[in-house]
Amino acid sequence: MRLSRTVPFLAATLLAATLGGPAAAMATAVDERHCARQNHVRVPGAAIQQSACLADLTTTGLAGTPHTDMADQAGLTARGTRTPAGVPGIQIDGYFPDSSRFNATHGWRHDAQFVIRLPDRWNGGLVVTGAPGTRKQYATDKAISDQVLALGYAYAATDKGNSGADFYRDGRRPGDAVAEWNARTTQLTRAARRAAALRYGHTPRRTYMTGISNGGYLTRWHLENHPELYDGGVDWEGALWTTDGPNLLTSLPTAVARMLGSARDEDLYAVGFARGSEFLWPYHEQAYWGVTQKIYRAEFDPAYDPGCPGPSAGTTPEQILAPCASDATYDYASRPASVRHAVARVALTGRIGKPLITLHGDLDALLPKAADSDVYARMIHARGRGPLHRYFTIAGGTHVDGLYDTHPDRLRPILPCYRSAFDALVSWVEQGTRPPADHTVGRPASGDVLNSCSLSTPAAPAAG
Repeated sequence: MRLSRTVPFLAATLLAATLGGPAAAMATAVDERHCARQNHVRVPGAAIQQSACLADLTTTGLAGTPHTDMADQAGLTARGTRTPAGVPGIQIDGYFPDSSRFNATHGWRHDAQFVIRLPDRWNGGLVVTGAPGTRKQYATDKAISDQVLALGYAYAATDKGNSGADFYRDGRRPGDAVAEWNARTTQLTRAARRAAALRYGHTPRRTYMTGISNGGYLTRWHLENHPELYDGGVDWEGALWTTDGPNLLTSLPTAVARMLGSARDEDLYAVGFARGSEFLWPYHEQAYWGVTQKIYRAEFDPAYDPGCPGPSAGTTPEQILAPCASDATYDYASRPASVRHAVARVALTGRIGKPLITLHGDLDALLPKAADSDVYARMIHARGRGPLHRYFTIAGGTHVDGLYDTHPDRLRPILPCYRSAFDALVSWVEQGTRPPADHTVGRPASGDVLNSCSLSTPAAPAAG
């Protein structure tokens, strides 16, 4: 880990890494007249940058090229989701100086990689995000980049400075790797604002922070710690880190214990898992619970079990996804103060400084809302920042939209609600139109859960 100045979703990521990156064919370049000032655009602090003038910056045009990685996006969106196309502009790929080398994209084998997209038709705004889970900089191209580019925003995303299941190996002290996520996002925001100014002639008039899961955590952290850089944010099921809990290390050990046969369903309910989400638990046992607990525990509490995961989380998907048996009895509250000190370095406080909209599915079986966004909403209100926050529970939503394809009768994608939330944020910030009060969002009257969501639609009351 070196700064020049300064898990979610893991199963699909592992398969992507195993199968290799995108095809080597280049996207079709277009008439250079639409790439005004391309040669003048420099990303401050970048060690390497490569620019390309492209006919379409969306995944419709970039799929199968080195300018995106569809494999790293696997599972984040539901099949059948409509996506825009036909957004010409400039894409800049590169990396900032760093000492870790988990990210093999472009053959660089260098972390702190980023992507910046500058559409020809710019609305004067910038949207910044960090990769969810342990994924890389192209992970939210379909979920976030496509839509905001079509609206005219410039877009910037970072791999957070480390990626993959071995991210915890980065840094010298417990908590260093996650602390770098915050620093790299700040670094990219400042650099992308300058790059936009070089392309368009002035800095962005509005800058929004947003993200999914770990990207949602970054959104929360930045609106607390760097509100001067942003005008607002949308937090899609952000991970919650608090010094004394709750956090991932207070809920996931119980899930691991259930995997290993030493916990009951009632034990999971007690740490926040929702009744009614049980049908999702077998999948999470195979794909998320074990690996997420062990790699985040290794990040913040490496002394607990140095032998597992050890210097690597594994070399095969089976090894990586397998839990550490010792994690079934992990008790965060009884661990030494040094562990809480490590978490405190990245902990959230609720003291947001700009408008924030939070979305969380009521069937999230990785970051249960009762132990996450419910808590964070209370933290915001306790800090006196409630007027800056709106919190919408998405009925039938879970942590990854791709699971809708397996359970269309029980789930709904959150992406359409995210798009509505982004629009609501912009109206709030730029027009003073306040979003509806906090509530649970019901299904659209049209029945088209793939592409429709109104934040003003309340969920129907439970039967009985």
